[in-house]
Amino acid sequence: MGSALVRYLTARKHEVVPLVRSRSKAGIYWNPESGEIELDKLNGFDAVVHLAGENIASGRWTPARKARLLSSRVKGTSLLSESIAKLLPPPQVLVSASAIGYYGDRGAEPLREDSAPGRGFLADCCRQWEAATEAAVQKRIRVVNLRIGVVLARHGGALGKMLLPFRLGLGGKVGSGDQYMSWISLEDLCSAILCAIQTDTLRGPVNAVAPEPVTNLEFTKTLGQVLSRPTIFPLPAFAARLAFGEMADELLLSGQKVEPAKLLGSGFEFKYRTLESTLREILGNRR
Repeated sequence: MGSALVRYLTARKHEVVPLVRSRSKAGIYWNPESGEIELDKLNGFDAVVHLAGENIASGRWTPARKARLLSSRVKGTSLLSESIAKLLPPPQVLVSASAIGYYGDRGAEPLREDSAPGRGFLADCCRQWEAATEAAVQKRIRVVNLRIGVVLARHGGALGKMLLPFRLGLGGKVGSGDQYMSWISLEDLCSAILCAIQTDTLRGPVNAVAPEPVTNLEFTKTLGQVLSRPTIFPLPAFAARLAFGEMADELLLSGQKVEPAKLLGSGFEFKYRTLESTLREILGNRR
């Protein structure tokens, strides 16, 4: 997401300076684990965007890995929030990533930004992640916590992992297939971040999802249609749990039907609203 956002913003004539983990790279050095950051180099920016966090789906959730997932989000966010709060003047806005995992497994319940948090590791992680921006809030920096859904892009992310088995005709629904998937195209996510930067009325939690969520079964059928492949190989819930452990219940078998109420209320216009047209555009399979 970060690389795509840099390209998106620079193409629109915005100057972007990245936070980097190596002193040999161009940008502002920071190390959340050690609490280091080049504070003097943070001066003079209008906005700060924070998307960093260890990949939630790159391995089984052992206790040690869950601790790393939480730490990579909370420590980095706290360090950045506390650092920009010290600046005179501070930036006008901090856009900090969160996720729709905040809502937990909620079935077909419509979820807006004012909906109560859910239960489970992801919900707890997101609550702490958002709370880590408190230093910036107290400094009266406008903070936007983007609750990001499943990001669809050709390379990487959830879709990237699905393409090979689906192209081989091995795709299918996961579990019952009734769980909702609230998704957003990578391009619309970048556009939403720019909207969050530029729209003074946006603050607090903002759902970054397309207006038309789908069930896992609907997603499976649509991707199969776009790829012209059958989708007859389901992944039963017990097999998902056997393969992925706790992560299966929270990422694959749970769902959230999320509405982008604040974005739509701000006048934001989605380029990609329906799943089929989005997948055809991303995969170059236009009708």
